Amino acid sequence: MATPNFSLEGKMAIVTGANTGLGQAMAVAIAAAGAKVALVGRSAPDETQAKIEALGRESAVVMAYLSDVANVTGVIADAEAALGPVDILVNNAGIIRRSDALEFSVDDWDDVLDTNLKVPFFLAQAAANSMVDGGRGGKIINVASLLSFQGGIRVASYTASKSGLAGLTRLLANEWAGKNINVNAIVPGYFATNNTEALRNDPDRNRQILERIPAGRWGDPDDLAGAAVFLASSAADYVHGTTVPVDGGWLAR
Repeated sequence: MATPNFSLEGKMAIVTGANTGLGQAMAVAIAAAGAKVALVGRSAPDETQAKIEALGRESAVVMAYLSDVANVTGVIADAEAALGPVDILVNNAGIIRRSDALEFSVDDWDDVLDTNLKVPFFLAQAAANSMVDGGRGGKIINVASLLSFQGGIRVASYTASKSGLAGLTRLLANEWAGKNINVNAIVPGYFATNNTEALRNDPDRNRQILERIPAGRWGDPDDLAGAAVFLASSAADYVHGTTVPVDGGWLAR
């Protein structure tokens, strides 16, 4: 029986939203497994790049505003110019806006859908075209959410975008599995990041959330490392269209 290969030596990965939190943790983990990593976002990922350099691994920074689909082609082109052909794409960048559904604005709807669903699709399309044209296949990992499965409250556009991203993951897997491209999603639970700061600072909501999590704690971004490396590696070659919860048991309850 062959031993699963989790090494990413010789691979090039693009990770969006890699300057902090979940994106940073996944980018560093993928680099630690051997890949070169292009760090994409609108804020300079200085800390992430320093962590990767400390591992003796190579990275490049691609500055881009990921709410605008017009930037997609340039992201893939700039990353490949710096580090070579893309093998792995992690669609992590995302935003959230909170308001009652009765008062939700068009801008808050469009900004979130553009960033969390529209741009990830076209990034995946551009990366997949490169993978197909190069005859090498690859791995695409979308970062979904518990709200891909649940409704939530006061986050209408976020719920819609993450539900859509989970569905899109399955569709792309159906279309691209035969092209040697694996498309899967990671479903983070409640993690201690900038996006959840308001929840963690609300004593009642913080208590309610922790009571629901069997593991009894908020996730640490490093808890995503294993799932990210697995889905990026050849160990996941026969895994297509799945969503992998990393949630402390939230969805099991």
